[in-house]
Parts: sequence; C-alpha cells; structure tokens
Amino acid sequence: MNLHRVTSWIAFALAAVYFLLPLVATLEFSLRARRGVYSLDAYRNVLSDPQFHQTLGYSLILSLATVVLGVLIVAPTAFWVRLKLPRLRPVVEFITLLPLVIPPIVIVFGYIRLFNTSSVLPLTGSAGGTDFLLAAGYATLSLPYMYRAIDTGLRAIDIRSLTEAAQSLGAGWTLILARVILPNITVAILSGAFLTFAIVIGEYVLAALLNRPAFGPYMVWMGGNRAYEPAALAVVAFGLTWAAMAVVQTLAGRAKHLNTSR
Repeated sequence: MNLHRVTSWIAFALAAVYFLLPLVATLEFSLRARRGVYSLDAYRNVLSDPQFHQTLGYSLILSLATVVLGVLIVAPTAFWVRLKLPRLRPVVEFITLLPLVIPPIVIVFGYIRLFNTSSVLPLTGSAGGTDFLLAAGYATLSLPYMYRAIDTGLRAIDIRSLTEAAQSLGAGWTLILARVILPNITVAILSGAFLTFAIVIGEYVLAALLNRPAFGPYMVWMGGNRAYEPAALAVVAFGLTWAAMAVVQTLAGRAKHLNTSR
C-alpha cells in the first residue's frame, strides 16, 4: 500500500513538472523585457493595447454565441436519440467525431465556397453573416466535446421517467426540454461550455481565413512581431482559461446544489 502511494506521488510530481515547467519558463521569459531586471513591461504593453481588448471582447462574445448555438443543436439531438432512437447512437457518435478528423481549413474553405458573395446565401458579404459562419464553425469544432458532455449528463438521469411525468402533466416537447431536461444537465452543459471557450479563445484558422478580429489571430500576429509580449500574452490567455474553469466549477457546484435541494 505504501509503495502504491509513493508511486502515485512520483507520477503526480512528474506530471506536475511536465505541465508546469513550460509555464514557469514562459512566465520567467515574459518578465525579461527590461534588460538586467525583472519587470512587467511586457504585460503593460499587452494590456494597454486597444487591439488586445477588441479581440478578447470579440472572442468572449463569440464564445457565448457558440455555446448557445451548440446547446441548441446538441441538447435536443442527444435527448431525442437517447429517448427515441437508441439504435442510431453509434451513427450520431461517429458524426460528432468527424471534426476531429476533418481539418479546420477544410471546413472554412467549404464555408467560403458555399456562402461567398456570388452564392444564393452570401453570408460572407456582411460582418454579421461572417460572424454567424464563424460561430457555426466553432460549434462544429466543439461538437465532439459538447455532445459527449451532454450525453453523459443525460445518461446520469432517468430521462424516460422525467419525460413521461412531464407529459402526464400536459407538457409539450419544447417545455419538457427547456424546463425538465436542461436544468438537470446544467453541470454537463457547463463542462461542454468550458471546452468550447478554450477552443474559441485559441483557434486561429477559421478566424484568420474569415478575416474576423478574434483573439487567436491576434496572438499569432503578436508572436510574429514582438519578442516578450507573446510570452506575456500566453500567460494571460492561460490565466483567462483557468479563470473560466473556476467560474464553470462554481456555477456547476451551485447548479448541483440546487438540483439536490429540489
């Protein structure tokens, strides 16, 4: 038993070093903007850059839109497949895995080809249409994670009994999904939302080729034009991701507490 505990701690220490050492090195390098001393000059330059605020705000809004779009697509599909079409689960799971196989550049070129200004639906001809295409692309990239998170949440509850009870009270399908199913899988939705947020913040290909002011292209531009600021920007992005994780965990804990109290 002691040997197993020691082995576990050794594995944990090696994993911590493996993951934390690059972050510590990046943090140390970002503090070397002033020769001979440590300083926060790189962070001041990044945080005072108007483009940083513009791209970060754009990506935050887009991440929220992507989460909403993903939930509207995935939640009814996963609910209906688990309730009425269980034999199609392998097919749906395979389809949701395709974004892991198909490169994002193929997806974005397909969007450009289908929705350019000479097509029947010229979404790329306006900023709003292009933003919708970008959110749809991000929802596609997050599909493997969002679907599995929601499907796991549905597996943890008895959706058949909940649905039959709601139908016995006269509820329709929309009301059942909105008032019965979604509140019971809030934790799962928040888990998928966190992964979606991480994808939107760091993604480059879709935003760059659709020419939208997202945070991913800004990070790449900064990396090609500055020395210490990219390291500071990487640390800031890492901090934002962990802050989002903390928010998700807090909301998930509150949602779980509310569901338990009910």
